[in-house]
Amino acid sequence: MAAVSKRLATNVPGDVFVDEACIDCATCRWLAPATFDAAGEQSRVYRQPATEAERHRALMAVVACPVAAIGTVEKADLGPARTAFPDPIDQNVYHCGYHAEVSFGAASYLIVRPEGNVMIDSPRFAGPLVRRIEDMGGIAALFLTHRDDVADHQRFRDHFGCERVLHADDITRPTRGVERPIEGRDPVSLDDDLLVIPVPGHTRGSACLLYGERFLFTGDHLAWNPFERRLIAWKSVCWYDWAEQTASMERLAGHRFEWILPGHGRRGHLPADAMAAAVHDLAGRMRTL
Repeated sequence: MAAVSKRLATNVPGDVFVDEACIDCATCRWLAPATFDAAGEQSRVYRQPATEAERHRALMAVVACPVAAIGTVEKADLGPARTAFPDPIDQNVYHCGYHAEVSFGAASYLIVRPEGNVMIDSPRFAGPLVRRIEDMGGIAALFLTHRDDVADHQRFRDHFGCERVLHADDITRPTRGVERPIEGRDPVSLDDDLLVIPVPGHTRGSACLLYGERFLFTGDHLAWNPFERRLIAWKSVCWYDWAEQTASMERLAGHRFEWILPGHGRRGHLPADAMAAAVHDLAGRMRTL
């Protein structure tokens, strides 16, 4: 748990606080925006929770924080927050919470479907989360968007017997046992409603997963900027090739979806036509960088 003695001076007075361990992954800021915002290169409590709903979201941030940098002065009952994950996003798509430090706090997701549930990227292998996922039908497949956000993939594989999917160009020693490597640059169908779209750029083997024509799980390929109301990509964290990432973005514009669900950064939701225009706009901006 966070230490009161290391409480950041940027926090407002009160029960909930962020301490010096914060790595600025921003999880708390989008999970509980009524309580947390940015202060320099770390998060802070800018406003103490004013309602039970706000306090519940703040305690969910305590649970989700990858480095246990959020705490409360008074002992809090975290039971409801621990069992709140997976947290519904829309329809049958959920945010898993329990972010992992080894993935720098990347988000992971769960699709609950009759044909078999799919986890996208790996959270921490935490008991409350595992039990909730068991109750929701387990995991049939674990899609890994790229090499960085694999976290506890092996423990989820061992527990649920799920098939792991990762592009061959991003397989490293920790993921050499992946059951289904994806080859090449062409989209690959995993099922009628699941399409792997290779998007090399951030890493050589980065890939998105398109679920139906509504949800795109993007890893570190792109995210949503809620302040400027547009999509973003980060050249400063492009580990492979920016020109390749730009070309991948241009190809991605040919697919139809409404939701952007990233590993890092904010999720975004627009009507499909508006989202297609936003992807075209981002590709154009990327060509100028």
